[in-house]
Amino acid sequence: MNVAKRRFFTQCALGAALLLGNGAVAWAQPYPSKPVTIVVAYPPGGEVDVLARLIAEKLSARLHQPVIVENRNGAAGTIGSAYVAKAPPDGYTLLAAPNTLLTAPLVLKPGSGAKYDPLKDFTPIVQLCNQSLFVVVNKGVNVKRMPELIAKVKKGEVTTFASPGNGSPMHILGELLNKSAGVKLTQVPYRGTAPALADVLGGQVPMMFSTLQAVAQYMPSGSLVPLAVADTKRSPFASSVPTLAESGLKNAEMGTWQGLLGPRGMPSDLVLTINRHVNEVLRMPEVVDRMGTLAMTPVGGEPGSFAKTLASNFERYKSLVEEFAIQPD
Repeated sequence: MNVAKRRFFTQCALGAALLLGNGAVAWAQPYPSKPVTIVVAYPPGGEVDVLARLIAEKLSARLHQPVIVENRNGAAGTIGSAYVAKAPPDGYTLLAAPNTLLTAPLVLKPGSGAKYDPLKDFTPIVQLCNQSLFVVVNKGVNVKRMPELIAKVKKGEVTTFASPGNGSPMHILGELLNKSAGVKLTQVPYRGTAPALADVLGGQVPMMFSTLQAVAQYMPSGSLVPLAVADTKRSPFASSVPTLAESGLKNAEMGTWQGLLGPRGMPSDLVLTINRHVNEVLRMPEVVDRMGTLAMTPVGGEPGSFAKTLASNFERYKSLVEEFAIQPD
């Protein structure tokens, strides 16, 4: 082989080695090496959106990359959820979701957007918070305690409750209350909490089940009256409000939560990295304080713990949807 050919092959070999080396460096880049998107499957300004933006702000500082919240709402949250389910499992597209992630596919019509399996198509990363649901009535109902409300329901003086949609935790809670009290309140479904709340405030519907943050501003004036919390214990954010069990209504507990998930197939080390950062964020005093103003209790914990919550909740919701024959809107 002459000198020119030898020089040519040597240069090619060196070039290939450099390319492979650069590829290895690129592959080994630490996460994240570009902006991260947290998808919220609901409109801006709602509880899921507010918490996602709070978490995103703190994560941006910790990860040294922008963490962007993107709203992809529609079809009871299933459009945004399905979008994340189909994203690459590289940690750059995540989902902040409430427990309607589990209930929506159980009640929506086929082809309506619920094109995901809530247990198989996502990687659980961390549970962000728990939120209690409260029974609230318009002041015109003129009751202060649950037994008084149930008495009016039995007399036919109160017949309906507002909910943010069929199959929502609020709807299921209404059915649980019916079963526990032996009454028949009829759901009036709305497209979200805001329109449901507007009609309860206006007196068109006498009552609803809601997170505290959505209704708290109307309680001091007496426009809305909280009668009970649907939890196993009283809420630290409204400790004077008794539980349903304390009011004589057993087995009617139902709450809400929010969690962070990614697409199916995320590497375990990547999941643990994000989980660790989010857990640190949830322990920040300013984050705990801000979540307190939203009546949210931080949870955190390991991915496996959140996975167990998803699985157990899904089985319970599926059973209740079937028991109460909940149908699409």
